[in-house]
Amino acid sequence: MEIGEIAAMSMEMKMADAAAALEIATLKKAMDMEQAVMLQLLQSLEQALPTPPPSFGHRLDVLA
Repeated sequence: MEIGEIAAMSMEMKMADAAAALEIATLKKAMDMEQAVMLQLLQSLEQALPTPPPSFGHRLDVLA
């Protein structure tokens, strides 16, 4: 192997490493954004649910 071939192979390996790191960073950012959107959706769903009365599930109306 000549020095030029070794240098070219080294550059290709570094470029592949850089591309993989970029893909991982992009995926992580997308996952973080998706998590934030899901958290916001869950919070809005919790606010949309009606609150049960304070005695809900604690008393039984036997005269009804």
